[in-house]
Amino acid sequence: MSRLILFNKPYGVLSQFTPEGRWQGLRDHLDLPGVYAAGRLDADSEGLLILTDDGALQSRIADPRHKLPKTYWAQIEGAPDEAALEPLRHGVDLGDFVTQPAQVRIIDEPAGLWPRNPPIRARQTIPTHWIELVITEGKNRQVRRMTAKAGFPTLRLIRAAVGDWTLGALQPGEWKELNV
Repeated sequence: MSRLILFNKPYGVLSQFTPEGRWQGLRDHLDLPGVYAAGRLDADSEGLLILTDDGALQSRIADPRHKLPKTYWAQIEGAPDEAALEPLRHGVDLGDFVTQPAQVRIIDEPAGLWPRNPPIRARQTIPTHWIELVITEGKNRQVRRMTAKAGFPTLRLIRAAVGDWTLGALQPGEWKELNV
């Protein structure tokens, strides 16, 4: 039987077991030999990271050919309206590639959201809002680059789901194992 671990990766933790520089590694939070991350999540992003000991499952989760949807909550700078989000829904030219169309909607701050440590920077004259984006790619810093290109830089980014797997009630640093 394969092991499948859902982990709420805190801010400042790499998607690898070995720490580097100022960033912690997964081993600072998980003592689970033999499992590896299925995909990546930047150190300055938070949320769902899936780990498994099954190489085929790891590949299926991480490989963009399988188009597993990834749901993100992004706290962005500014106050977009529906029209401002349209470019994200049609694909954004980021210079080195054009993104696939994303599903995007304005949301309230997610219920039960934990405070980030350290807190995001806040400017009194610029409002922030939350959006939910669902993408089927996952290129380096893609969501941050997409929102910046649309004129709404991401201040905080949380991956809430990968396919049918969700964060649920997991708090930062918590994990649970599923039977697969």
